[in-house]
Amino acid sequence: MPIIHVFYPKGMLDTNRKALLAEQLSAIMLAMEGGFGTRAGYGLATVLMTEVPSTDWWVGGLTDDTFVAAPGKLIARVSIPEGYMSQPHKSWVHYEVHAAVLATIADPDGEPQGGSIQVIIEEIKEGQWGANGQTISLADMADAVGLKKDGDRYRWVESYFSAKKALLEKAGFPRDVGGVLP
Repeated sequence: MPIIHVFYPKGMLDTNRKALLAEQLSAIMLAMEGGFGTRAGYGLATVLMTEVPSTDWWVGGLTDDTFVAAPGKLIARVSIPEGYMSQPHKSWVHYEVHAAVLATIADPDGEPQGGSIQVIIEEIKEGQWGANGQTISLADMADAVGLKKDGDRYRWVESYFSAKKALLEKAGFPRDVGGVLP
C-alpha cells in the first residue's frame, strides 16, 4: 500500500507532466509490491501531487534557486509499511523514483543531475495503517496484492518482524503495544 506524495513548485508540472509522472510512479509502486498488476494492487498505488507556491518553498533561507540544483526542487515522500523493504530494495526505490522525476521534468537537451530532487522513504509502523475503518496489517496488504507468503520477499518480512517481536518481548513491552505482524 505505498503512497507517493510529490511536492513541486508552482508551474513545474502541467497536467500532462503530472499524468506522465503519476503513471511512472504507479508502475514503480506496482514493482515495489512485487510486480502484481492486480486490481487490488492498482487500488493501493496512490500518487498525490501538491503544488507549492514559490513564496512557501525555502532552501537555504531563500525562495529563489540560489541553492537549488537543476532541474529544480521537488520532494517525493514514499510512504510504505514498516518491514516491507530491505535496504537494497529502498535504494532501488530511491533510484527509480528519482529517474522517473528526471524523465518527466528535465530539459532533454541539458544534463541535469537532479541534486535538489529528494526522495524520502517513510515507514509506517505496523498497526498504524488503516482502511475501511479498520487497522490493516502488512500481511493483509500482501494478501490483497497476491504476494506469495512462501517466497523470498515475504520470508524477509517474517524475519524482520520475528526479530522485532523478540526485541520487544526482551525489553518487556506489553503484548498489545502493536508493531508486529498479527
